[in-house]
Formats: sequence, structure tokens, C-alpha cells
Amino acid sequence: MRRAGKSRQAREAASIGADLMLAPMVAMMRLPLMVMDAGSRQPWGTETALAVNEKTVAMAEGVLAAQMSFWRSASGFWPELLSGRTPSLFNGVAAERSISAALTPASRAVKANFLRLSSKT
Repeated sequence: MRRAGKSRQAREAASIGADLMLAPMVAMMRLPLMVMDAGSRQPWGTETALAVNEKTVAMAEGVLAAQMSFWRSASGFWPELLSGRTPSLFNGVAAERSISAALTPASRAVKANFLRLSSKT
């Protein structure tokens, strides 16, 4: 008998979505700091450099996580097929896992930025 409630994947997806919903708020909290950076004589202000660096790192981690997720699904193709199950590459599970893996680093970065910037105000 199945347990009532959300599955682990659904909870993870909801958590990722909730964290990414903070992105507009992070942008609005970061904007005054970037304006102050623009007024300085430095070509790259502290907040601008942090923003570019965090986005680049999150993108690279997301791409790597998505590729590793697809690799795991591809390596499990034959065992799934020979055991009588539909391979995850065919039923969409691999794509779902890959998307979730790709968005997780961005979700973490947005949440960390929100916490960091909210402590400044």
C-alpha cells in the first residue's frame, strides 16, 4: 500500500521552485549595492563581481550535474531493460532528474544570496 503524501522528488522540486522564486527579490536587494558599486572608480565593484562569479559557478555546476545525471541514467539502461522495467531514458524520468540536478546549484545560490543580502538590510 502506498503512503499518502508527496514523494521525495516532488518535495525536492517544490523546494527548488520555492528557492528560485526568491530570485526577483534577490535582484531587487542587490540593485542598490550595484548602483553604489557603479559610482566608485573601480571597474568591477564587489557586488557586481560576486553576482557574475556566483552565476558562472552555478551555471557550470548545473551543467555538470545535468550531464552526470544523464550519464547515470544511460549507464543503467541495460540493467533496467533486462529487468523488465522501462528504461528511464524513455519514460522521462532521466530528463526529470537531469533538470532537477541542473537547477539545484542555482537554487542554492539564490537562497544563499537572499540570506546574505537580507542580513544587510
